[in-house]
Amino acid sequence: MAARRPQQQTPSPKSPTFADLGVPDALIRVLAATGVNRPFPIQAATLPDALAGRDVLGRGRTGSGKTYAFVLAVLTRLAAAATPRRAGRPRALILAPTRELAAQIDAVMAPLAKALSLRTMTIFGGVAAGPQVAGLRAGVDVVVACPGRLADLVEAGHARLDAIEITVLDEADHMADLGFLPTVRRLMERTPRGGQRLLFSATLDDGVDVLVRQFLTDPVERSVDSKLSPVAAMTHHVLHVRTEDRFAVLVELTAAPGRTVVFTRTKRGAKLLTRRLVAAGVPAVELHGNLAQAARTRNLRAFSDGDVRTLVATDIAARGTDVKDVALVVHADPPAEHKAYLHRSGRTARAGAAGTVVTLMTDGQAPEVRELTRKAGIAATTTRLRPGDALLRTLAPGERTLVAQPAPQPTGPRREVQAARGDAGRRGGEPSLTASAKSAPARSGAAAFSTRARPGARRGRAGRA
Repeated sequence: MAARRPQQQTPSPKSPTFADLGVPDALIRVLAATGVNRPFPIQAATLPDALAGRDVLGRGRTGSGKTYAFVLAVLTRLAAAATPRRAGRPRALILAPTRELAAQIDAVMAPLAKALSLRTMTIFGGVAAGPQVAGLRAGVDVVVACPGRLADLVEAGHARLDAIEITVLDEADHMADLGFLPTVRRLMERTPRGGQRLLFSATLDDGVDVLVRQFLTDPVERSVDSKLSPVAAMTHHVLHVRTEDRFAVLVELTAAPGRTVVFTRTKRGAKLLTRRLVAAGVPAVELHGNLAQAARTRNLRAFSDGDVRTLVATDIAARGTDVKDVALVVHADPPAEHKAYLHRSGRTARAGAAGTVVTLMTDGQAPEVRELTRKAGIAATTTRLRPGDALLRTLAPGERTLVAQPAPQPTGPRREVQAARGDAGRRGGEPSLTASAKSAPARSGAAAFSTRARPGARRGRAGRA
């Protein structure tokens, strides 16, 4: 996976420096080399207490700079303690809800850790466990892990958590949303009671408050902005479209220059929509839980490196995908609740940059979207439009470019050929994503880009999303 590209910071003249906060010179030099010269508010608010060894509860909106806040504290304190590495017994643990977030935390941390001669590694599912077992056996200072795979390695005796000096829970509210908290609690119960705990979360609902009460000792709470505040540099638009116009409008938006993240509600919806966009000439890749980890990493790297400019994703990308210069986020399917809307939207307008968020809405979705924006606390401009409307070029400026694709070659049964053409949406009673305006019935409430979950389908094990 491509390393996270640091955002240029535009600090207030009165803001403290990293040196003022107690960050070592070796880390300050690495930060400066990557364009990070002054701390963001969440870093300035939490670092003094974290570096002093206190338990910290940090709350800040998405894109506020929480990763550097805990990474700098963890590395500084481990370097100062100078405890030797021991096989299978890491010194610090950072828990993250998704593989992408775990990998990006490690990408941020790796050059900083190297400057202090500290060793880091990631542990998550979807890849072979052998290299992870070997890494633990060789000795490591910091493990960045998803809960499920780490729990497996602990139960198998490949890792012990009794030497953990600092535990970090990142995106704790998202872990709760994904049902990971029981596993998180079992892991934290294996860490020493006297260890330092840092918890970062946008909210304290859905059981996060239980974690705070059980595992944090007299925590210092530091909040930046409101718990889930919208970003001032982010503009929100709702495009009221006819069902049969939605795809054409989406093509106009994504064919413009610049990076765009398009969200769907389901994994199958993301897959089919990606196929349709590619067939229409828009270079796009998909990101969802049905992909193997190698494919997820490859697709995200292609998007980060600029090989493709459109990423079609489920909510797995709503957190942990920090890609520079995402100009536009499109909710092809409005999310189920307002927190997801804010986290999805947070893929743009990060670290002080500006960005645009567009929600596609049909007649049947109007009540749902109105309630969504009200709960999210955002003021969205609603416009009824058709393909070709001038507003589309305002929202996504620049010359449209469509890349011609070769016609698919018949290689199997009729159903397989239809799927290659993006025409597999008829299965399970759902309208085809390539259906004509006459054949695609209007949907009420549920978005046409989505497919409904199968009855009785179960969510995957924690840490394997």
